[in-house]
Amino acid sequence: MSPPDTLRNRAIGVLAERWLTSLSGLARFHPLANERRHGVEVDRNVRYSPGKGKAHLLDVYRPNRPGPHPVVLYLHGGGFRILSKDSHFLMGLGFARAGYVTIVPSYRLAPEHPFPAAVEDCAAALAWSAENAARYGGDVSRLAIAGESAGGNLAVAMVLATCQRRPEPYARRAFDLGVVPSALLPYCGLHQVSDIERFGRRRRLPPVMIDRMKVIERSYLKGPQDAENPSLADPLLVLEKGPSLERPWPATFATVGTADPILDDTRRLGAAIDRLGAPCEVRYYPREPHAFHAFVWRPAARQCWLDSYAFLARTLPREP
Repeated sequence: MSPPDTLRNRAIGVLAERWLTSLSGLARFHPLANERRHGVEVDRNVRYSPGKGKAHLLDVYRPNRPGPHPVVLYLHGGGFRILSKDSHFLMGLGFARAGYVTIVPSYRLAPEHPFPAAVEDCAAALAWSAENAARYGGDVSRLAIAGESAGGNLAVAMVLATCQRRPEPYARRAFDLGVVPSALLPYCGLHQVSDIERFGRRRRLPPVMIDRMKVIERSYLKGPQDAENPSLADPLLVLEKGPSLERPWPATFATVGTADPILDDTRRLGAAIDRLGAPCEVRYYPREPHAFHAFVWRPAARQCWLDSYAFLARTLPREP
C-alpha cells in the first residue's frame, strides 16, 4: 500500500468516525434519548478489565423496575477501527426499555490493537457480565449476545468461545465460565474478515467500497490467515468447517438489508447454523443499507427492533 493511499484511507477513516460520533452525540440531545423517559437507569464507565484507558469501560442500561431481568451483551460495530460504547447508547437504551439489562462495552481498536485484542476484550466483558450482572438486576442464565457489523463478528466469536473448547487462552476463559448464551442476534455481520475482495467477486460493487473494506482487513489482521485452522477473526469459517461443539448453539436471529454490500456473510452464517441443527432465522429487509437498524426513524429499522424484541420474547423467558 502506497503512502498516499495510507494517508487517504486514514483521512477517510477520521472523517467517518467524526461524522458517526457527531451524529450519535447529537442524538443524545433529542428528548426521546433521555433514558429516564423510558424507565431506564444507566451506570456509565464501569471498568471491566484492569487498565487506565477508555477501551476497557462499559455501560450498563437497566430497566427501572423489579428484576431479575434477562441480559443482553451488545458489542458495537465500526470496522474494528472506530466507535465505542458511547456511540452505541441507542442500542443499550433500546434493549433496556424492552426489559433487558443491557451491557455495552468498548474494546481496543485496530490498527493500534489488531486481532485478537478486540476478541480478548469482549471475552473479558463477557466474564465481567457473568460475575456482575446480578448486581444490576440481571440474570445471566438468560443471556443474549448481540452486535452489528464488526460487533456481529465478535458476537459470533463469543458464542463459539462459550460452546467450543478452543486453545486460545481468552476463548478458554470464556468456555470455563460455564455461561451458555440462549440467544444470538448478529446484525449485518462481517463474519469473515479475511479475503474481503470476495464481496466484489460475488456482486458488482464500487471500487471505493471494496477499498474501504480492505482497510478493515489490513488493519485488523496482521499477516495471512490459516484457512485450514481458521481463527476467531473469521468465525464464519470456523462454523462452515462444522465444529465439534460441547454445548448447544443458541437460537439465532440474524438480520440484514438487501442493499448491504456484505449481505452474503449473513446468508452464509444462516446456512452454517442450519447445518448445526440449531434454530436460526435469517431476516432480510428489502432495499435497506448496512446497519440500517441504527436509523430508528426509518420504518424498516423500527420493524427490525420489533422483530428482535419478538424473537427475544420467544427465546428468553421473562421469568427464570
